[in-house]
Amino acid sequence: MFKVMNSIMLMTMISMGLMIICSVISSKSIMDREKMSPFECGFDPKSSPRMPFSMQFFLIAVLFLIFDVEIVIIMPMVVTLKKSMTMTWMITVIMFIMILIMGLFHEWKNGILEWAN
Repeated sequence: MFKVMNSIMLMTMISMGLMIICSVISSKSIMDREKMSPFECGFDPKSSPRMPFSMQFFLIAVLFLIFDVEIVIIMPMVVTLKKSMTMTWMITVIMFIMILIMGLFHEWKNGILEWAN
């Protein structure tokens, strides 16, 4: 118990020390009009600094992240195959994959996967 309390106190002190050091190092400088304006080779920018963003690209990126997280969820299922009952494991995996397929068909039906609109 003493080791746990010591390690918790040590971690708290280290994290608080790092937060204090970071706040001292990154003290905000005075923001004036020149520092807040966008800079393009010494001239005023010709176009808006905010570029238009493709919503289709954003949806595909979110779709990729969702499937990436789902792969991370599937990986431990393979490891637990030897330690669990086969029927329960199969039902869990089939339900998980069916939910993934239903989500994919839902996105396909709503046109998220279509590039040419």
